[in-house]
Amino acid sequence: MQPTSTYPIGTPGQPWGAAERDQWRARQVRQRSYADDVLTAIEALRGRFDVEMYGDVIYGDAQHPAERFPLRALRSRDWQPGLPTVLVTGGVHGYETSGVHGALRFVDTHAERFAGRANLLVVPCVSPWAYERFQRWNFDAIDPNRSFRDGSPAQESAALMRLVAPLHGQFAAHIDLHETTDTDESEYRPAVAARDGKVFEPGSIPDGFYLVDDADNPQPAFQQAIIEAVSRVTHIAPADEKNEIIGTPVVAPGVIHYPMKQWGLCAGISRARYTTTTEVYPDSPRATPEQCIEAQVAAACAAVEFVLADAQL
Repeated sequence: MQPTSTYPIGTPGQPWGAAERDQWRARQVRQRSYADDVLTAIEALRGRFDVEMYGDVIYGDAQHPAERFPLRALRSRDWQPGLPTVLVTGGVHGYETSGVHGALRFVDTHAERFAGRANLLVVPCVSPWAYERFQRWNFDAIDPNRSFRDGSPAQESAALMRLVAPLHGQFAAHIDLHETTDTDESEYRPAVAARDGKVFEPGSIPDGFYLVDDADNPQPAFQQAIIEAVSRVTHIAPADEKNEIIGTPVVAPGVIHYPMKQWGLCAGISRARYTTTTEVYPDSPRATPEQCIEAQVAAACAAVEFVLADAQL
C-alpha cells in the first residue's frame, strides 16, 4: 500500500480536539471478538496455569455505549521465589495479531517445559478494544506503547504497570511481542501526524523480523540469541541503504535501539536486565501468518532459554 500525504481527519498544522477524535472513533469498526479469541483461549489454559484478572478497560461516550474488557494474565502454577522470572506481553498494539496469538501459543505449547526452572508471567492481549478493531491506538486515540509512564493516560498501560510493579526486582527478562505492518505507513503514521498537527513524512517498511533493544541497557548477546532462533522460522530484516531500519541505525543484524523508558515503551516497565521488543512483518510475500506466530513463539522460547543458561554461569 502506498503512503498518503494527507489524512481525512483534522486541519493540517492543528492538533486534534474532541471533534476530531469523535470522527476518528466513528471510523473504527469491530471486526473480531476479544472474548472469543483471547478470553476463551485463556480459560482453556486454566487447568494448567494460574489465571489472574488484573483489571478492566472500560470505554464509552455519548455516541458509543460503554464496553468493558476484563484483563487477564497467565502465571506459572509452580511459581517459586528465587527462580528467574520472565515477562511476556502481546497485543500492546491490538492490530498486531501474531503477538497476541504467539503469546497464547507459547503458553499452550512450551511454557510447561520451563516448570520448576523459571517463573512465567504472560499477558497475551494488553489492548483488547484495539484488538477487536485492528487498531494501534485505544478508544481515546492514544498509543499505549508510548504511555507506560507514571500517570499514564492509557487505561491499558496503567493496568499493566500495576500488575508488574509488585514484581520489580524479580524479572530477569521481558519480551514484548509486536509487528511492523504495511498499514504503519499507509494509515498509522499519517494518523499520528494528523492527530499531533505535524507534517507526515513518508518512510519505509522493512521486509523481515527485527528486534528493538534498550538504548540505555543494551544486551547484544540476548538479542543475538533471539535473532538466531527466529531465523530458523522466518527471515531477518536487512538494513536499508543508510544501514537503518525504520530510520534507526542498525547495531547488529536485525537489531536497533530505542530508549525504552524515555519513550514510555512497554518493554521498559519490568526493570529486567534483558529486554526486547519483537517486530514481525506479516505483510511480507516471504512469510505466512503461521510463520509470524511461530516466530513470536521462537522468540519467547529463546528469551527464556537465554535466561536459564545465563543463570547457570
